[in-house]
Amino acid sequence: MLWRLWLFLYGGFLRGWIKWFFRQLSGRCELQRICYRHKTGATRALAIEYSLTASKNVVLCSAVKVSEPEVEKTAEAIMHVKKINRSTNPTFAPALQACLLQISGYHALTKEVEEIRKQRYDSENKTHEEALLKLWALLMPEVALKARITKQWGDIGFQGDDPSTDFRGMGMLGLLNLLYFAEEHTTAARQVLSHSHHPKYGFSYAIVGINITELAYTLLFAGAMKSHFYNIIPAAPRLVHFHQAFCYLFHEFDAFWLKEEPRDIMEFNRVREMFRKQVQDQLSSDEAVLVPRFDSAPSSVPT
Repeated sequence: MLWRLWLFLYGGFLRGWIKWFFRQLSGRCELQRICYRHKTGATRALAIEYSLTASKNVVLCSAVKVSEPEVEKTAEAIMHVKKINRSTNPTFAPALQACLLQISGYHALTKEVEEIRKQRYDSENKTHEEALLKLWALLMPEVALKARITKQWGDIGFQGDDPSTDFRGMGMLGLLNLLYFAEEHTTAARQVLSHSHHPKYGFSYAIVGINITELAYTLLFAGAMKSHFYNIIPAAPRLVHFHQAFCYLFHEFDAFWLKEEPRDIMEFNRVREMFRKQVQDQLSSDEAVLVPRFDSAPSSVPT
């Protein structure tokens, strides 16, 4: 109750007075203070995003969702509203524009990811079929598929004879993530696949990968991925960066699963929830970076 009262007072009354006080004291507006106080990365971008979103000025509060081509024009509009002289503040405009690219880029990425997720796998679509067959070829290069619909798909962790039915929840996003991992980090992907065949701690590679896609998707839409993206990309995050985050999460989950030594696959939900909390804790830091370790020594596998 006291916390809600504080938020009400701060948002509706105190915040404005505090901003006014510090502007009189420093001669700079809140956006300037943030840019000059913090280095490039999540700390700066998140603070800029909060400041803009909390503003009662339409130009400022709408700036977080502008399209990429509008960023420079929007930065100029913000400087005009805040009466910031470019000649006496030469580093402010580039810093603000970089933050706007990151912030608006994150919003654009969520829309793109959602559009791909909503695309249902279509076995009549040649592109979809080629992607699926390429996934098999990358993971199982020495084994030829006997048919398009075959029990062989179980060897890479699909549930039935036709993998298309397993993409219902995450649509094409699940397949594209799996394919990106197999294409860009082939050795690591095959290592995880090998672990999935463990006689005691094995799991369904493709199904778990689709589950990790759902985790990455949920984290993205909850805003939890912002700290990671804002730290690794000084511009707008792209779809490829989401794929890379998935690769990191899938690879890390594999190591986490083996470390937990679950009794059987029925413990998947418990282990997945533990992993989710670990990742959320990691991403809660403004210094968060999901650094892949694909080139490190192979994870030790329990016997």
